[in-house]
Amino acid sequence: MTITASADGSALGNPGPAGWAWYIDDSTWGAGGWPHGTNNMGELKAVLELFRATAHVDDDLHILCDSQYVINTITKWMPGWKRKGWRKGDGKPVMNLDLIKEIDEAIVGRRYTFEWVKGHIGHVMNEAADARARAAAEAYARKKAPDTGPGFPGAPASAPASAPGSAPATAPATAPVASEAPAVAQQDTLF
Repeated sequence: MTITASADGSALGNPGPAGWAWYIDDSTWGAGGWPHGTNNMGELKAVLELFRATAHVDDDLHILCDSQYVINTITKWMPGWKRKGWRKGDGKPVMNLDLIKEIDEAIVGRRYTFEWVKGHIGHVMNEAADARARAAAEAYARKKAPDTGPGFPGAPASAPASAPGSAPATAPATAPVASEAPAVAQQDTLF
């Protein structure tokens, strides 16, 4: 069987309050975010959390994504970066490395494909993921807990984890946080 899901990220101000979401249907989706992050971080985190949420099933994943950055990172650039000690072709460090390394671990043994979809043109699944990612970013902008969604059936509950070397993001006291943010040093660039 193949699971088809959409993944998206959102950052208000980029960088700014940020959110991520993956979406399969109205009863199967997940979202979260951070008080401060970038759109690319949200896009990567959405894909990472989709892999994590479905790790207990042996189904193929077909991921709809409006981010060429994410698709190229995972399907083209990541193997070369890894061989070069996580450096780009110009020798500069890879941005969002903590998230990318986590994705690298999460995809081991997984069967997946990516399909690029143009964002903001009415694609039902992409719009649903986008709306949930933006809602998470807006919740953080208001210093409120985001709606983290129902998750994936049978997925083990996971505790939020902060990126190595980063201070935990402050969460609203009223609800659990779906994830913590890696440190944001500067705005993301494509390569």
